[in-house]
Amino acid sequence: MGKVTGFLEFDRTAPVKEDAKSRLQHYNEFVVAFEQEQVKQEGARCMDCGVPFCQSGCPLGNVIPEFNEAVYKGEWELASSILLSTNNFPEFTGRICPAPCESACVLGINKSPVSIEEIEKHIIEIAFAKGYIKAEPPMIRTGKKVAVIGSGPAGLAAAAQLNKAGHEVTVFERDDTPGGLLNYGIPDFKLQKDVVARRISLMEKEGIEFKCNSNVGVNVELNTLLRDFQSIVLAGGSTIPRDLNVTGRAAKGVHYAMDFLKQSNKRVAKISFEQEDILATGKDVIVIGGGDTGSDCIGTSNRQGARSVTQFEIMPMPAQSRTSNMPWPTYPMLLKVTSSHEEGANRAWGVNTKEYIADENGNLKSLKVVDVKWEIDGSGRPLNFVEIAGTERELPCQLVLLAMGFLHPQKEGLIEKLGVELDARGNVKAEEGKYQTNIAKIFAAGDMRRGQSLVVWAISEGREAARKVDEYLMGSSKLSTKDGIPYA
Repeated sequence: MGKVTGFLEFDRTAPVKEDAKSRLQHYNEFVVAFEQEQVKQEGARCMDCGVPFCQSGCPLGNVIPEFNEAVYKGEWELASSILLSTNNFPEFTGRICPAPCESACVLGINKSPVSIEEIEKHIIEIAFAKGYIKAEPPMIRTGKKVAVIGSGPAGLAAAAQLNKAGHEVTVFERDDTPGGLLNYGIPDFKLQKDVVARRISLMEKEGIEFKCNSNVGVNVELNTLLRDFQSIVLAGGSTIPRDLNVTGRAAKGVHYAMDFLKQSNKRVAKISFEQEDILATGKDVIVIGGGDTGSDCIGTSNRQGARSVTQFEIMPMPAQSRTSNMPWPTYPMLLKVTSSHEEGANRAWGVNTKEYIADENGNLKSLKVVDVKWEIDGSGRPLNFVEIAGTERELPCQLVLLAMGFLHPQKEGLIEKLGVELDARGNVKAEEGKYQTNIAKIFAAGDMRRGQSLVVWAISEGREAARKVDEYLMGSSKLSTKDGIPYA
């Protein structure tokens, strides 16, 4: 325990953000870094609990009390070593993770929890600045070749671990740049792309090969992969978005959120694209969906100069603090006010969209909506809704962004040609803990296997799947597990 009375002496330190009006003028990250003494003080707040619920709350099993103590003592190299023993990419999770570890922090029972996510980000950034992070190619190669399909967080984690085990790893990415949703799904103001590029460069120096513009099953022959690689990891994500197919769906101006975000990220990176521009400039924008993707659409729309931005969610408004149905240390489904919400947006809950209304040229001009009331069961879960009479109305809108989540991975091409089994939800069927599909040499990880989830879960799945691939290829594995056993 770094400082025995730290949690009594210090209050939680929240990061300072650039003023909302100022940050809307650019797409760069806007959270001001802590001074090292501030990070140490926050580390001092950790109580080093006998049962570290923060660690069990983290999908990666990060050894949080130990790296907090190292931070308090200013032992940055040790802190980074502890953190990297369970998390390949703390520079990603330290920026975009919803921090389930903080929801499970014991200090959070009656005070503000430790700022674990901020500590994590500062550990890795200080480690990079001090030169502790260097390429570490494996000393011995096994002669086994593994193909990883998809370079999102699950694919990158699997590739990093398999390369660490000494296998020759090739990552196939259908886009023009590695990174998956890290690169094209998350706006730069949350995760600058030089952070992603820095990690990719490091992985390349460690011996991992990235092949972009490689759509396996389309312009890359499956038979070639099956012949040339001893194992294949499917990590292509859950990419088919949920639609809202009500009257008027064909109106020009109704788009999926990810199409909008990907195009915006390419525009910021000065990468050309062939699709018609999807821009919020000068428009009344309505975002349908209340999650992080919807929030990203708000921040991007405001930066593009939208006339107004409104976010609808059909579900009732979440609670602002824990209820009896969300006891500590479970992850609570609470009302989130993101940095994008702070920048300006109208928010409404219990709203159902009934019709897209177009003008004589087929361009979207308004949305017909109605308020709904939910029936709630004894555990607080919404069951079904009824429309509230007299609340139907028409709202001006020239751009709708559908941010209602994803259904399952794309089946055409890779999955259909491979013939892997799917589960009832349309995801690749591979038992959790084993990650092996019905084809022995093929494994699956991340959203492609578990369905739409968090980046931290994708990294966890990539790591766990890599261990199972290593066991399949070599009979046993020394790769670290979710329980935090260090790599040897």
